[in-house]
Order: sequence, then C-alpha cells, then structure tokens
Amino acid sequence: MNIRNRSFQPEMLDGVDIPFEDIRQNMVELETVNKLLGGHSINKKAIRYLMGKKNELVIYEIGSGGGDNLAAINNWAKQRGIKVFCTGIDVNISCIRFACDRYPEIRFICNDYRDHFFDQKPDIIFSSLFCHHFKSEDLVEQLHWMRHNCSLGFFINDLHRNIVAYYSIRLLSLLFSKSYLLKNDAPLSVARGFLREEWENLLKCAGIYSAEISWQWAFRWLVTFKHDNEPN
Repeated sequence: MNIRNRSFQPEMLDGVDIPFEDIRQNMVELETVNKLLGGHSINKKAIRYLMGKKNELVIYEIGSGGGDNLAAINNWAKQRGIKVFCTGIDVNISCIRFACDRYPEIRFICNDYRDHFFDQKPDIIFSSLFCHHFKSEDLVEQLHWMRHNCSLGFFINDLHRNIVAYYSIRLLSLLFSKSYLLKNDAPLSVARGFLREEWENLLKCAGIYSAEISWQWAFRWLVTFKHDNEPN
C-alpha cells in the first residue's frame, strides 16, 4: 500500500442503497473504535480547551454519523455540571435514523451541513472522522464555513495517514469486526487521511493562521481553532 498521496477511492458507506441493518452494525462498531482508540477522549480535550470558563455550551457536530461522539460529550458534560445542548447534522438518513433511536436525548438533523441555517451561532462546531471524505478544495470551503459559523471556535479530529495505522486497523477489523463496511472502510479511511503538512496547507489556503495542529493517539490529528487566538 502506497500512502504517499491521499487516496480518493470512495468508501462503501458513502454509497447508496445500503441495508439499514448493515449500517447499524457499522455504527455500533465505530462507537467501540472511538471508545477504545481515543476518539472520544480527543473530542473532550478539544472542548475543554475551547470552552474556557463557560459552563453552558451549544455544540454542533457536522457529519455526526451514528451520534456516539455527541453522546459521549453529553455524558461527560452532565458528570461535570456543564449545561450542554448538542446537535448532530448528517446527510445520511440511515445514520440519522440510527442516532435518533439510540440517543433520543440529542437532536439530530438530516441535511447537508452547508444548507443548515443557524438562528444563533453555536459556541463550538466540530467534526470527527469526517474530513477525510472530502477533496482539498471542498475542505478549504469547509474550514471557511466552520470558522464563520462558530462563536468560540471549532475543532477537527481526523486520521493520520500512516503505514502502521493502515495495517493495524486492517488487521484489527479483519480479526474482530462483523461489519463488511468497517472491514473495507476502516483501512481506506486511513489511506484517505492526512499528513501534518497537508493540514498546514489547507489552513493556509483557508486564511486561518492561528489554528493548532497536534498529533493524538491513536494516529489522529486534532486541529483546533479559537477565535480569541486570532490576531487583531
């Protein structure tokens, strides 16, 4: 597998006419992956950084998938006495159906995030394992959109394109997954992931110079942007 350049091979989950039960199995297993490989922990770390001393937050996730990221954030906030209002946006109606059934305490909207209108800007917008589905020109537009529509800041939690990560997730999914979607898409997602210099270039193209890029376990990048850090 040559991972010098990003792969743009479509993932199976981005297809149409996938049976709901197959998507359900995939979403359940993705939640386990996020729990065990640090995805949820990274999201909480970013929120702690962006929220400062606030104890009431409005948070939107774009590309919210099965909703487990928002559920983990909601539970974390409740345990700390933080009032949080979470909303997930996803274009896939099957993912939204799954999320609504599994996490009725969270609001989910089936829509393209670019078409969503905010009555009031949320404090934080984020995405997790969403950006690697897009080409570079689309990501620059997405960065613009996130920056414009948040009041505190945004963050991105996505994959580091790395040969060790590729073969590790390929082996783990083959051994433990019951989902053909996960077995196919998990290693492909890594091949569609990013190098640090690619994130640096995307942010530069979007005119964002104060964002921070940090490597996180396991083989993820955390990109955080805070309005307070922007130069006057």
